This record gives sequence, structure tokens and C-alpha cells, in this order.
Amino acid sequence: MQFGLTESQEFLKDSARKFFAGECPSAEMRRLMETDTAYDAALWAKLTDQGYTGIIFSEAYGGVGLGKVELMLLMEEAGRALLPGPFFSTVVLAGAVLDAVATAAHKEQYLAPICRGEARSTVAILEAGASWNPRDIQLNASNGKLTGTKLFVPDAAVADFLIVVARNGVFVVDSKARDLKISSMSGMDLTRKLYVVEFANTPAEELSTGANFLRAFDIATAALAAELVGGMQRTLDVTVEYAKTRKQFGKPIGIFQAVQHQCADMYLETESSRSAVYYAGWALEENLPDAPTAVSIAKMYCSDAARTVGNRGIQIHGGMGFTWENDLHLYYRRAKASETAFGDATFHRERIASMVIDSGGVSAKGA
Repeated sequence: MQFGLTESQEFLKDSARKFFAGECPSAEMRRLMETDTAYDAALWAKLTDQGYTGIIFSEAYGGVGLGKVELMLLMEEAGRALLPGPFFSTVVLAGAVLDAVATAAHKEQYLAPICRGEARSTVAILEAGASWNPRDIQLNASNGKLTGTKLFVPDAAVADFLIVVARNGVFVVDSKARDLKISSMSGMDLTRKLYVVEFANTPAEELSTGANFLRAFDIATAALAAELVGGMQRTLDVTVEYAKTRKQFGKPIGIFQAVQHQCADMYLETESSRSAVYYAGWALEENLPDAPTAVSIAKMYCSDAARTVGNRGIQIHGGMGFTWENDLHLYYRRAKASETAFGDATFHRERIASMVIDSGGVSAKGA
């Protein structure tokens, strides 16, 4: 199979790169990173004006109606810029869940404001143990109320409403609801703020009782892998440029074969990751039977590759790679945080094995 981007997809990718370079350069990213929420209303309005907040959603709800490949391209460029704030949690995560499980009325109520840039949201999934397996969720809704705790909830402090995955369904909670407590928690990625959300008999509106949200998680997982590709590409670009200009023994270090080999390995990991992500996006868009497998392959590969690329980028930079002023450590932080989000490489290897066995591709006895 030969995969190539269409002219419109190339245009989207190029325009997104220019947009993020202009509106979220390193200085702006660092400014937002130092704030409590990493959210900026002016930047959010510009993201909305570009149509990014409604990129994959139906025009009936104010969206643009593009496909999952286009989402991968956008998230790749967002990852290249290390975009801070609630874009992933609102558009990719909460938006995808609403698109997958909500009724038309609920989409009009909750998804349409996201597309118009009028609302921000997030999804509360993890609990004690931090398992990404839905079967490990313990929080239950009873009589329209939630009681329990969710951990590592991204951007909860700026969300207008929260989507909560419980054991017996998916629910919406107003962020201003009584008996709801949101408190910050430390995280490795300084550009993506995490929170503890505590429910104490908190009113909740039911969205769905089924497992349709799992498709939304696949979309979010692939998009997170696309972000990792963008971060890898930026790390590679910066490292190659540094190798051309940094001199040792009177010569640029880039002329030494050992450095060239490391840069070549970084390039190989980045391009292989990109191919896996693009295929996952295409498989999701086409609703192919192997879409979940493709998503797990992409996340598995990108999780490992991003760590490898980050390690080698910092190694080639030497002591400079560890300084606060150099952005490499910020990309490495994002890579390490995203490595475990929505399942690390081990989680997805096991998921792939389970899907292969369940499909009859390999017998459990002969495996």
C-alpha cells in the first residue's frame, strides 16, 4: 500500500504549522506553561477561527466535517509546537466521546458549543491504580448522582463541564455543580495540567450506558500518538541543526559518523511512527475492522520511539540538552507523560495480542 496525502491535506498540515509557529512559538508556550491552567482565551479564539475546535465534527453542530487523517495532521503540528492548554482534552477527547455516544439533543447542548469555541471540557477516566482498562473503573452512578474520585483529569480547572466515565455509563457533570471538588496535582508535562476531581453525591446527567466511548478512546489514542510524532520531528530538526553548528575538535560534530548514525536512527523512528499514525487515522475514518489494532500499533510504536528520539536528542546536545532554557526537556516531558496516557507500549502489545486471539488469528493453545 502506498499512502500519500491529498492536496487539501497537505494544505491543512502546512497552514497548521504556520499557525502554531506564529501563534504559539516557544516563548508563548513557556508563558502559558508557567500559568496555573496553561489556558489563554485569545489563543482559544484563534483556534476556533481556524476551525480547529470543530475539525472532525458534523457541520450540523458547527463543525468542519473533516476526517480522522486530517485530525492526525493537525495534532502532529500541535505536538511540534508543544501546544499547551485544553485543546486535546476538549476537542479530541471530550468531543470524540460526545460524537460517539451522545444523542442529537445532547450534541446540540454540549458538542456544538465546543465546535463554536464557547465551551471547554475534559473526560474523567482514571481512578486509583491508574488503569486504562474500562473494566477496572469502580465509580458508579446512583439515582443520577456520582460519588468517588477521578485522578489525572486533564484541564479540569478550565472545563465548563466534565464527562465522567463510570462503571455503569457515561455522564456529564457541570463544573459549577455543588459537591464537586477540583484540585491540582503535579504532572511531568508542564504544558498539560492535571487535576483530582472528587464527587460527593454530585448531580450527573447520563449520556450513555453502552461502551461506544471505546471508539472515542481509540481516536484520542491515535491523536496522542500523532502529537508524539510532531514532538519527535521537532526534536530531530533541532538536533540536526545543533549537530551542524556545534563544533568539537575544530569541526561540526555532525561530520562524525557516530553522531550521524544517531540522527539517522532518530529519523527512522520518526518516519516509522508517522506511517503508523497516518494508517491508524485512515483506518478509523474508514471504519476498518483492524482500526483498533492499527491504533494500538501506532501508540505502542510511538511511545517507545518518542523516548528513543528524546534520549538521543538530549545526548547529542550534551549538557545543553538538560538546561532549562533549552526546549528539548519540555518535549521529553511531554513524550514521557504521553507514553503512559491511554496505555503504554506494554498495555497495547497485550491489547493487540488479545484482539488477534479473539479474532481467531492465533489459537490460544498454539500461541
